[in-house]
Amino acid sequence: MYANATALIDMDWASFDPWRPQAVRHRLTEHPLLQPDQLVALGKRFQGTTHLFTFNNHAGADANFDEVARMYPNRRSVTETLQQINSAKAWMLLRHVQADPAYRDLINTALDPIQPTIERMDPGMYYRAGWIFVASPHTTTPFHIDRNHGILLQIRGTKKVYVWDQDDIAVCSERARDRFHSSHNLDMVKWQEEFRERAHVFEVAPGMGAYIPITSPHMVETGTEPSITISLTYSTRATRHNAMEHVLHDLLRRHGVSPPAVGKHKLLDELTYMSASALIAMRGVGSRPPACPSLARKTAFAVAD
Repeated sequence: MYANATALIDMDWASFDPWRPQAVRHRLTEHPLLQPDQLVALGKRFQGTTHLFTFNNHAGADANFDEVARMYPNRRSVTETLQQINSAKAWMLLRHVQADPAYRDLINTALDPIQPTIERMDPGMYYRAGWIFVASPHTTTPFHIDRNHGILLQIRGTKKVYVWDQDDIAVCSERARDRFHSSHNLDMVKWQEEFRERAHVFEVAPGMGAYIPITSPHMVETGTEPSITISLTYSTRATRHNAMEHVLHDLLRRHGVSPPAVGKHKLLDELTYMSASALIAMRGVGSRPPACPSLARKTAFAVAD
């Protein structure tokens, strides 16, 4: 039912569905690279780069992730934020930690043992990345969607993780997903308080976590202690197809055509994918940012876009 004994991440693999949220267990809480002193050192190495993203904890679930750092600035330095996270009233993300060789090794150590098990259901893992979140007590990660599958692992503190089904169009419309994949724009991904009733809720403590499929909307609230979390993300053959189809659907919508939802018509989906592939090969729509670089190039690790 579970991965082999050497794996650091466990799920109920018998019920694993790559398109459905699921609880996770892990054995990474004591890993040296995830302790506060090492995160401060990593933050210093990332100082002045795009690998850092931060805001203050006045932001709520309804904040737009594209604007949250500007609207709710955290004016503390990286070192101050990480060393004083209990009182900093801040949220900080260390982005694309795979750029650091030691953290790239950590990502491989965590994902390599479970890759064969994942690929029985979802083949073609590529574009691995690591994201480390450090947050003060009572801090909210705004409602948003992501471009890859993710395995969120709690290291310190507690969180309440709200995840919605990937195909719940009442919470996030097909048009919003089309635009997001095409332009990485979250303007149409809007929070409503009543969404809580539709969510899968994972109350995670150290050693626990959640699997979050591509574009499954999610929102996170920390508890009464500072929180450290690492999220391991990756793409697969299926996520690449899904994203490319959304990119083409966004192009069609901009030309007045309303396509059916991705995944509803197998033949049409295949034609859409082939068309998107041709456009990307000709360096057209989807071949460059803000579309995900993973659509144009299948690299082992994510590009720090």
